[in-house]
Amino acid sequence: MKDSSTVKMTNGSLWRNIFIFSIPLMCSNLLQVLFNMSDIAVVGQFAGKEALGAVGSCATAVSLFTGLLIGMGGGINAIAARYEGAGDRLRIGKTVHSSLLISLIFGFSIMTLGLLLIDKLLIMLNTKDELLADAILYMRVYLLGTPALAVYNFGSGILSAAGDSKRPLYYLFAAGIVNIVLNLFFVIVCNLSVMGVALASAISQYLSAVLILRRLFTCGTEYALSMREMRIDGVITKTVLMLGLPTALQNAIFAVANLFIQAAVNSFDTLMVEGNSAAANADALIYDMMAAFYVACTTFMGQNLGAGKKERVLKSYKISVAYSFLIAFVSGVLLFFCGRPFLMLFSHDADVIDAGMKRLTIMAFSYCVSAFMDCTIAACRGIGRSFVPTIIVILGSCVFRVVWVYTLFAHFHTIPSLYLLYPFSWILTAAAEILYFIRCCRSMAAAACALRRPDRSKNTAHHRSDPVMGGFFFSSPAPAPRGSGR
Repeated sequence: MKDSSTVKMTNGSLWRNIFIFSIPLMCSNLLQVLFNMSDIAVVGQFAGKEALGAVGSCATAVSLFTGLLIGMGGGINAIAARYEGAGDRLRIGKTVHSSLLISLIFGFSIMTLGLLLIDKLLIMLNTKDELLADAILYMRVYLLGTPALAVYNFGSGILSAAGDSKRPLYYLFAAGIVNIVLNLFFVIVCNLSVMGVALASAISQYLSAVLILRRLFTCGTEYALSMREMRIDGVITKTVLMLGLPTALQNAIFAVANLFIQAAVNSFDTLMVEGNSAAANADALIYDMMAAFYVACTTFMGQNLGAGKKERVLKSYKISVAYSFLIAFVSGVLLFFCGRPFLMLFSHDADVIDAGMKRLTIMAFSYCVSAFMDCTIAACRGIGRSFVPTIIVILGSCVFRVVWVYTLFAHFHTIPSLYLLYPFSWILTAAAEILYFIRCCRSMAAAACALRRPDRSKNTAHHRSDPVMGGFFFSSPAPAPRGSGR
């Protein structure tokens, strides 16, 4: 898939190429956040504070379900990038077709479970009685779009692995414009309130899925989808699930931990819930800008490791950390000084804005800490290690947060004592992830040295057989012949 839309990952300046590759991803993520923010803004401006609170109360639940789908897409991206770097056209084709079917099954399963459990989940979150009915309605309609979201994240992961991060941006932009128009139409003209914004989101998600499938069915490369080749390959499926499921779980774990935080927020009055809902939009805005460099980290490390260019692997990680930290720091400074104008996008109620500022004041300079944690997780994914990082996330960002809520927060029961758990959990998890990543790098280097010994030469061919299933840790896979379209 080498055309004007692709970025070279195994040659040229990493600083330049990572930046160029990440900009469309960043814009895509920003558009997605802005379109989601438009849902909240339209509801807050035209449907009232109660509707705003209902949609805001669903934020953590939405993150839980979408995090699973986005995580699976990230795992698919890592695998496809590895095979791209190795030039393994056969496995690329099998990965594309198997991953699409896996994503569809995954998406429909999440939709079904969500529809069955969403009322219980929102009650568990201590959603206010006056907000509960609208919150349930919003989530039930929103969940209808999860199969489409699964397909979009699959396609985005595949295209990004090939170096094409622009087309997912174009497709998302088109879907987002439709989302905004439908938001206004359903809420203002049809008076559908929270149901209207949820329905607009679901429709726009299906549009983005259709556009990305159209590209993959017509691209004419090893990444092309074909109905004749549409089957699940057992070996590839195992590989996808081994990396994709832990990645999906990692994303969901953050959301699960945040369920307890949302429940803690819901223990305050409705104004605090509404202020938190408005301020939390900054999280998505900054996180998703940083996430562009996490995808770049995984993809660049995967391709270069598959191509046997190990000197570029670690450098890709360091550059990605630097970029994501810089984005978080600059964004945090701007948010600190422009917090009130930002919150006015979602509400003109002075009390709601005051409540939202209590969160923004603490979070503004905390985001940059998460760069070290998330980028290191992405790096581990890029070298095919996802299980242990998932365990670290469970302990550092789930168990730790739950303990914090039931100890420090339970003792003080103040908003600052709640929000401070974010930077402390990020510091703890980042330290553990970095130590594990260093250990992985040292073991890979030791294994490579051992493999170069004459008495280990017999094992070389075995390790070269599959750059994803473990062999890439030890040797450079022999590139397969590339087609003329490369």
